[in-house]
Amino acid sequence: MIYFFKLFSAGGSMFYEPKKGHPFSIDPYKSLIFPRPIGWISTISKKGIPNLAPYSYFNAVADYPPQVMFSEEASISNNRYKDSLSNILSTKEFVVNFATSKTRKQMALSSIDAPSDVDEFKFTKLKKRKSKKVKAPSVAESPVNLECKLLKTLKLKSNSKKYGTIVIGEVIGIFIDNKFIKKGRVDSASMRYVARLGYSEYTTVTSKFKMHHPKWKNK
Repeated sequence: MIYFFKLFSAGGSMFYEPKKGHPFSIDPYKSLIFPRPIGWISTISKKGIPNLAPYSYFNAVADYPPQVMFSEEASISNNRYKDSLSNILSTKEFVVNFATSKTRKQMALSSIDAPSDVDEFKFTKLKKRKSKKVKAPSVAESPVNLECKLLKTLKLKSNSKKYGTIVIGEVIGIFIDNKFIKKGRVDSASMRYVARLGYSEYTTVTSKFKMHHPKWKNK
């Protein structure tokens, strides 16, 4: 099947409809929305086996109360959820951890499609921190751990290759490494969080700038 793509003469812009394909060797969609923070999700199974996996479809969605979300996509051919979602559905809890420039290799390693009886903490040689409010362990090397309880899951529109599920959790406990707290504020840039770009590309947050939100003046 041949697809036709519109090339606009002004600036050489391109327009295409994703459902009809794209003119690239690799789908560029993920490289257009960036940087995407990575939720390094730790869970535990009913049998007590810890699991750890990174998700770049992740973000905070509310703060009263604080809530986060991540999206999991699984292959239709496997006909099963990934271990993270299976564990969350059975235990109703999880922890959001964050990979840094120092732990980026372990983060990548934890994305491997390991059997469900494999403890990714041991596999990646990461230390566990006992969580305060949930049974799932936290990543000790993470500057921040967000302990969460499951609020709801939402099924995403799927195609013939993958199905997706959004997981929304309420943050019920927060750990922050004291060395990143300076003068009563969190020094976010010094944490060197890893974020996802497109393809196999990543970045780290190393700089920041301030902007103040304008306020409408009443007449």
